[in-house]
Amino acid sequence: MYKVTIVNDGIETIIHGANVNGLKLATGIVKKEINAIDSFNFSFYMGNPGYGKIKPLKTLIRILNMKTGKYEFEGRVLGPSESMDDSGLHSAAYDCEGELGYLHDSMQRHLKFRGSPEDLLKTIIEYHNLQVETYKQFQVGQVTVTDPNNYMYLYLSAEKDTFDTIKENLIDKLGGELQIRKENGVRFLDYLVSIGEEKSTEIRIAKNLISISRDIDPTQIITRLTPLGARIESENKSDTDASEARLTIESVNNGKPYIDSPALIAEFGIQGGSVTWDDVTQASNLLSKGKAFFSTQTTALIQYQLSALDLFLIGLDIDQFDVGNSYPVINPIMAINERLRVVGKQLDINNPHNAALTIGDKFKTLNEYQSEMNASAKRITELQITVNRQMQTIGSLKTELESVNAAVTSVQQSISESDIPGLQQAVNDLQSAVNDLNQTVDGIPTYNLATSTADGLMSKDDKGKLDLITVLSTIDLDALKAKLDLITVIKAVDLDDLVNRVVALEGGTA
Repeated sequence: MYKVTIVNDGIETIIHGANVNGLKLATGIVKKEINAIDSFNFSFYMGNPGYGKIKPLKTLIRILNMKTGKYEFEGRVLGPSESMDDSGLHSAAYDCEGELGYLHDSMQRHLKFRGSPEDLLKTIIEYHNLQVETYKQFQVGQVTVTDPNNYMYLYLSAEKDTFDTIKENLIDKLGGELQIRKENGVRFLDYLVSIGEEKSTEIRIAKNLISISRDIDPTQIITRLTPLGARIESENKSDTDASEARLTIESVNNGKPYIDSPALIAEFGIQGGSVTWDDVTQASNLLSKGKAFFSTQTTALIQYQLSALDLFLIGLDIDQFDVGNSYPVINPIMAINERLRVVGKQLDINNPHNAALTIGDKFKTLNEYQSEMNASAKRITELQITVNRQMQTIGSLKTELESVNAAVTSVQQSISESDIPGLQQAVNDLQSAVNDLNQTVDGIPTYNLATSTADGLMSKDDKGKLDLITVLSTIDLDALKAKLDLITVIKAVDLDDLVNRVVALEGGTA
């Protein structure tokens, strides 16, 4: 699936082959995140062709996906770590960083800048290119991020390297995401509002979802808000802005400088906080701003961590999991049914089908938060009801089987006592019991989400085990087979002929 190559002064050496039985690294993990430098951690033993050939910061490394023809990682090797275990086996481990790390190799200059975000990025990259080797250079590609006026006025610092300069002056101020793109051997650096695409491949329980965790952080919630407006000029000329008071809502809020959200307090308790509106100069307007804040406030920060099978690699899905893309994530048990964006990915090149994905932070309003919690609780209740119904059906089934056993016993007794009329009645009772049993079995509910042959609400293996437990806990299969064989024989008997034979044996007349 993957071919890993190191490059020293233009000379390539393969250290991991794409064939299943070919040359392999001992370990190899790729990590990718949005607006972060990709990393690759790998190790190999002394027999690997790359042993002794790696030079820190000079050796380049590439991971080619042979299925897609695209590179999963391109960068350089950092520091090594060598070890020997108690058996005397030597191994070497290395950390690598992606090409975005080249931007740490140059420093910027003190410069007063005026212009658009695109002009600023070009200015920064051009100065970077003047300082580094050719293989570390970039060309500015697509830039879709703008500021409100599309005009920036700032100073660049000679104390910052190129990567930190881009992050502090562009990403931290304007948002946006960096992306490296290759075309005709040219490395472009794109600065986009958002990278990635919306994909249709589902991450679904019982299909490709292995595990999922959801972390909820409500610590930033404000349930008691103190709104603050514009600064009130002090009569003391020596006061600075920092010592000047701000407009509050006490004059229009019964002497209280804060307002509460009863719904939020009921959910999270009293959590105080303040929000400042510098352009508000009227207390009544400030009060309106405060009330409006509660209706739009995000209540909780949600982050998901999940592991999923990348079925694209074996041709069962049309899309591969990539950082920046969003996918429908469906887990009815946790009440998750929404499109989520992958902001981080971990790839094991020795187990490429297992993808560990980090889903981006999502902020939930109170209504969304409570809706998700209620949906989860409702789902659990539905599961409990389903289990109770199944138990009732199992109990009914046991009763019907006991009736079958009683009817078979009656048949056996009638035969042993040669009670011909009693035998006929016993057969009729047995047939009636069998009919009741069939009706009970037919009445067992069919679960659309789970069958004995398809995964769903529970796995097909667990469904099969439940069915087996239901039968085995009640029936001795060998005894049942013997009884059913007996029923078959009884049904085949001509009762008139049986009576005549009994009379003939007794020497009497019918």
